[in-house]
Amino acid sequence: MTSQPLAPAGADLDLDPANPFAAPSSLPYELPDYATVREEHYTPALRAAMAAQRAAVEAIATDPEAPSVANTLEALERSGKALSRVAHAFYNQLSADATPGLEAIEEELAPEYAAHHDAIYMDARLFARARALQDAADAGDVALEPDAAWLLHTLLTDFRRAGVELDAAQQERLREINGRLTSLEAAFGRKLLAGANAASVLVTDRAELAGLAEDAVAGAAEAAAARGHEGAWLLEMQLPTQQGVLASLADRDVRERVQRASEERGATGDDHDTREIVLETVRLRAERAGLLGYEHHAAYVAEDATAKTTEAVDAMLARLAPAAVANARREAADLEVALRADDAGASLRASDWSFYAERVRKERYALDDALLRPYLELERVVHDGVFRAANRLFGISFTERTDLVGYHPDVRVFEVFDAETPGTPGEGMGLFLADWYTRESKRGGAWMNNLVDQNALLGQKPVVVNNLNIVKPPAGQPTLLVWDEVITLFHEFGHALHGLFSDVRFPSQSGTDVPRDFVEYPSQVNEMWAWEPEILRAYAVHHETGEPMPSEWVDTMLASRQFNEGFATTEYLAAALLDQAWHQLAPGAVPSSVEEVLPFEAAALDAAGVAFAPVPPRYRTTYYNHVFGGGYAAGYYSYIWSEVLDADTVEWYRENGGLTRENGERFRRELLARGGSQDPLASFRALRGRDADIAPLLARRGLDA
Repeated sequence: MTSQPLAPAGADLDLDPANPFAAPSSLPYELPDYATVREEHYTPALRAAMAAQRAAVEAIATDPEAPSVANTLEALERSGKALSRVAHAFYNQLSADATPGLEAIEEELAPEYAAHHDAIYMDARLFARARALQDAADAGDVALEPDAAWLLHTLLTDFRRAGVELDAAQQERLREINGRLTSLEAAFGRKLLAGANAASVLVTDRAELAGLAEDAVAGAAEAAAARGHEGAWLLEMQLPTQQGVLASLADRDVRERVQRASEERGATGDDHDTREIVLETVRLRAERAGLLGYEHHAAYVAEDATAKTTEAVDAMLARLAPAAVANARREAADLEVALRADDAGASLRASDWSFYAERVRKERYALDDALLRPYLELERVVHDGVFRAANRLFGISFTERTDLVGYHPDVRVFEVFDAETPGTPGEGMGLFLADWYTRESKRGGAWMNNLVDQNALLGQKPVVVNNLNIVKPPAGQPTLLVWDEVITLFHEFGHALHGLFSDVRFPSQSGTDVPRDFVEYPSQVNEMWAWEPEILRAYAVHHETGEPMPSEWVDTMLASRQFNEGFATTEYLAAALLDQAWHQLAPGAVPSSVEEVLPFEAAALDAAGVAFAPVPPRYRTTYYNHVFGGGYAAGYYSYIWSEVLDADTVEWYRENGGLTRENGERFRRELLARGGSQDPLASFRALRGRDADIAPLLARRGLDA
C-alpha cells in the first residue's frame, strides 16, 4: 500500500501537490515562487484553475437564495482567485522571458481561455441574478455600497457586451470568433518577436558605427556574439518605428538599413509576415461588433471607455492633427538645412530625422544625448530620481529583497513601505519587481503588469512589475540612459504606483483596472517629476566624477522641452488614426489580399492628413503590437486622451505648490487609491474640482498657436 502525497496547506486546486500553483504562494505577498515553477506546471494549473472557477460559477448560478452582494458579487470575485494567480504568473513570464515551450502553451490554451470567459459572461442564469440584484437595488430593497453599485453596473455592461442577450446561433458564432481572435493575437505576438529578432541589423565594419557611444557599441558586440556572430555588431530592433541608434549613427547608409529593417517588419513575405493575421483579425473584430449591435469595432471599444463614442475620438484627433503636422513640417525644413550642409542634393528621409534633430538640438541648445548619458546612470536615476520623487510625494520607501527571486535573473525585487510602516521586511505595503534590460526572449516596449491584485476581499496586497528594454552593458560597466529612457522609467513607475496604492475591496477594481483611455493618465502625470529641479539635481550626476549635471544644461533641457514636438505628436497621431481606420471598417470593407494592407495604410494616413514621409507612424500596421497583439485595438488614442487629464493635473500640482506630501496624498487618496471602484472621471473631478480642460495639453505640445 502506497501513501498519497499530501496536498500543500491551503491548496485550492485539484493538482499534483508538487505543482507550485496547487495552493497560494507562501512567499511574502504571495509572490509567485518562480524558483520552483517549471513550464510543465502551467498547462495543468491553468486548466485546473479554469475548472475550479467554472464549478464556483455553477454554484452561484444555481444558488436558490435571492441574489445579494455576498452570494453574487463577492462570490463571483472570489471565484477567479486561483485563475488570476496562475494566469498573472504565466502571462507575465510569457511577455518578458518567452520560450518556445511557453509560446506553445499559449497557442494551445488561448482558445480554451476565450471559451472559459464566454462560458461565464454568456451564462443567462448569472446575468439574471445580476439583473435581479440591480432591480432590488433600484427598488430600494437592497442597499449597495458605492463600490458594489459600480461593480454591478460594470458587470451588467460586461454581460451585454459579451453577447448574453444574443440567440443560441449568434452566441455560438461569437464563441468561435473569440476563440479565433485569441489565437490570432497570440500568433501575432510570436511572429512579431521572431521578426524583430530576424530584422536586427548586423554590422561587420566597426567604422560603420561611427557616432555610436562606446558602451552602446560594446552592447551591440555582446548581442552579436550571443547570436553566434563573434567580431561583429548587432543593432537590435526596438518596438517603435524610430530606432534609438538613429540619433547617433553618422553613416547615412547604415541609418537607412536600420530604418528599412524597422519599417519592413511583418511585411517580408516569409514566416514572419503578419499581414494575413492582421486582415483576419480586423475582419473578425468587425463581424463581432456587428453581432453585438455596433457599427464597427471602434464603436464597441469607445462605448466602454471614457470617450463613449468614436465621434468624440475622431473629433479630438482631427483637432490635433493639422497643427501637429504643420509643426513637423517646420521642423523638417530646419533639419533639411542641416542635412544639406553634409550633402547638398539630399532630401530628408525618415532615417535622417533623429540624427539631424540631435545635431540641431545641439546647435540650438548645446546639448545632445551623448553629453547627457554620462549623467543618467540607471541606478542613480532609479534610486535618486524615481524612488526619491515617490518618497517626497507619498512617504513610501524601498528595500531590495535579494532573498526573493523573479522569473529571470535580471529581475530585482523591492519591498515597498508606507510612511506609517517603515519597519522590517514583512511589514510593507507590497512588492515592486524591476526588469530593466532587453533580451531576445522579451517583447519590445515597456509595460507594467500585476502579479497580485490588491483587494480587501481576499486580503491581498499588491505585487507589480515594470518591464523596460534598456540595452544591457557588458559586465562591470554602468548602464547609461538616453533621456527618453529616463522618461519611460518615470512613466512605467506611475503605473506601478497606481497598482501599489490601490485601496479597493474587489479584485476586479484593483489599481489599473480602469478604462483603457484612463489607465495612461496617472503614469503620464508621474513623468513630470523627471523634470522637477529638486529631483533632477539628485539623479543627474556624472557616474564617474560625481559632479552634478551643469545647471545651465538643466536650464537648456527645460527650455528645449517643445523641441521636436511636431515629430513626436505627428508620429503618435498617425498611429492612433491608423488604428481607428482599421477598426472603423465593416466586415465587407476589409481588404481581401495581403497586397492591399500597405496601400490601405497609406490611403488612411493620407485621408487623415498625416501622410508625411519623413515622419512615419510610430507603429505601422504589420508590427503594431498594441493593436494586433495586445489590448489596445481601437484604443491607441487613449494616450493622448489621457494626456488631456495629465496636462491639466500637472497644472493642478503647479498651482498648489508642486512636489509636496499634501499634494501627493490628495492625488493618492482621490485618484490612485480608487482604482476602478467608481467612474474614473468622478475620481478626476474629485481631484481637480471640475472636468478636464484641453488647453494645458495644447500648450504643452505647442499646438495652441
